[in-house]
Amino acid sequence: MRRHLKFVALCLVAGLALWWFGRNMDWASASAAVGRADWRLIALAVVVVWATYLIRAFRWKTLLRPLAPEASLREAFAATTVGFGAIFLLGRAGEVVRPAFLPLRDRAVRPGAAFVTIAVERVCDIAAVILLFAANLFFLRLPGADEATFARIREAGLILFAGAVVGLGALVWFGRRADGVTRWLEAKAERLPGFLRKFGGVLAGLPGQLGRTLGVLSDGRALLATAGWTAALWGAITVANMLVLRAFGLGVGVSETVFVLGWSLVGSVVPTPGAGAGTYHAATSHGLVYYLGFPENESKAAVIILHLVVFGSATFFGLYYFLRSGFSVARLRELVAAEEAEAKSEGRGATERGGGAESAGAARAASA
Repeated sequence: MRRHLKFVALCLVAGLALWWFGRNMDWASASAAVGRADWRLIALAVVVVWATYLIRAFRWKTLLRPLAPEASLREAFAATTVGFGAIFLLGRAGEVVRPAFLPLRDRAVRPGAAFVTIAVERVCDIAAVILLFAANLFFLRLPGADEATFARIREAGLILFAGAVVGLGALVWFGRRADGVTRWLEAKAERLPGFLRKFGGVLAGLPGQLGRTLGVLSDGRALLATAGWTAALWGAITVANMLVLRAFGLGVGVSETVFVLGWSLVGSVVPTPGAGAGTYHAATSHGLVYYLGFPENESKAAVIILHLVVFGSATFFGLYYFLRSGFSVARLRELVAAEEAEAKSEGRGATERGGGAESAGAARAASA
């Protein structure tokens, strides 16, 4: 019941945001702007967005290497498109589809590994966007904003930059201490009531997997590969956004596009259905009109198409792979249960080996 109420509330938020977005909009002028748009540039932007899913698959495979060396690039691509298609249809609630889908397609990947690596990927994306947005403020000029407003924006960007650096440092610290955290959680899980012990055992194993995945931050080659794929990803996303905006005659360069992209991501964080529907539109158009001084109707028309290109492009591949997958929640539960049983077995084996070593040591001491 609570989930349904939450979904209804998010739909109301989306509706309110869409009303705010379109309240002063001249729909006839916006429609004419869509008709005048250069659809060749928009089609090229769609192709670039498709390329970002392949880049994400390469990066995901890099992050999975410590946990699933045999992970398939093809299945990572399929899971990525299905996941982003789900985000477009369901909103941020669809983010769980991607890590849930991959283990069902690829037996080399366990559910825990898929979810943990997606969390690390999310951190990489957040850090990349913050660093890119903050660095861009040193070169950007905003014709629609006064000096005081721009100074506040730059200050906020620097604070975000510092936060990203501190956050990455905290991840490195955690990666070196993950085994100790895992042992502590396992000990706590063993003391839980029987009906909670199963769930606690699964959670206790996640820090260890997260720590092994975070090994990319201390492994020079893996870190370089992850950083390279992340840079390529956000470079391609920037190009796709710039192509759509230019298709509507908005004279943006790379710097202006990065600034607008920052506003778009803030709007898309709100988990409304349709990948930030309403909030994405309102935030992106605000950046274009208020700060960059572009015409309102052309800007809002561009934002509508931009949202469809950036988030809707995954549905073509996503529906294809999903319909052929035979996705089953019951099968996912079986995989989680099997992973938990294997983790317990490994834990008992380690305990027995430790006990055997202690016995052998005692025997040698006695014979001496």
